[in-house]
Amino acid sequence: MKLTRLRTAALAAGLTTMLASTALAADVKATMIIYLDPSVQFFNPVVKGAQDAAAAFGVDLDVQYANNDPVRQNDLIESATASGVDGIAVAISSSDAFDESICAAVKAGIVVIGFNNDDLDGAKGNCRQAYVGMNEFASGYELGNRMIKEFGLKSGDVVFNPREIPEASFAVARGGGIEKAMTEAGIKVETVRAGLDPAEAQNIMAQFLIANPTVKALFGTGSVTSTVGAGAIKDAGVDIPFGGFDLAVEIVNAVESGAMFATMDQQPYLQGYHPIAQIALAKKYGLTPTDIDTGQGAFLDKSRISSVKPLIGSYR
Repeated sequence: MKLTRLRTAALAAGLTTMLASTALAADVKATMIIYLDPSVQFFNPVVKGAQDAAAAFGVDLDVQYANNDPVRQNDLIESATASGVDGIAVAISSSDAFDESICAAVKAGIVVIGFNNDDLDGAKGNCRQAYVGMNEFASGYELGNRMIKEFGLKSGDVVFNPREIPEASFAVARGGGIEKAMTEAGIKVETVRAGLDPAEAQNIMAQFLIANPTVKALFGTGSVTSTVGAGAIKDAGVDIPFGGFDLAVEIVNAVESGAMFATMDQQPYLQGYHPIAQIALAKKYGLTPTDIDTGQGAFLDKSRISSVKPLIGSYR
């Protein structure tokens, strides 16, 4: 078919209009809600992953921090819902504190994806449409069994598992996995509230170890107790094996030096990237959000830790 100049111009105008319409249709608004504050370095790769996904899929992304305040987190969820965003990615750090606000968002037609922390009952306990994060219980169970095998822990031993926020879903799940592994081997688990302040947590842990010299091993639960665990052991003047979770410069250095046996990496970059990507794909193409386990194969000991060190704070 031969195109006339007028017809070509008309087609070009039509194509421009179509592309502009496509671009407008691609616009998606999403809010990401992190339950802690911006000073927690663990969430840096989460935010990078979310920002990378937003750039790739044309998402207008707003990142908010709840500062470990459930009231503020509910306010942020309700504000995002009222503003008419297309999707909310939210760390479900409590199994019951956010049920109403999240269900209200879903009923309003907003795609809600949990990340990093999930309801302990999963999809049965919360309206969120998918969860992107580590299987916390399974990772705790795996770490517990690896420590038993590596260090010969046995029936009658006592181990120490301090927890930053004992009632938080990640602490209940990870600690539950550790306790299951220990209980099966006849080992007792002692725990305390360590809090989120690193210096205070290190002191609490060191004092416990000094007061309980028969403890045979230390398990960090979150990024704080895992970051300061090696220091607490040193402060207490004891020599016991130590394993934990997450990644930070201090954790990598401890594993490299042998002060820490291993850490369970939940790959936080993926926890930021996939929720925002899935919100965009659900909005643009109607694709159903899907659960993603970011903790598969994430056991990092001395043989593997060096490969991730250059990526701390960005992709790891």
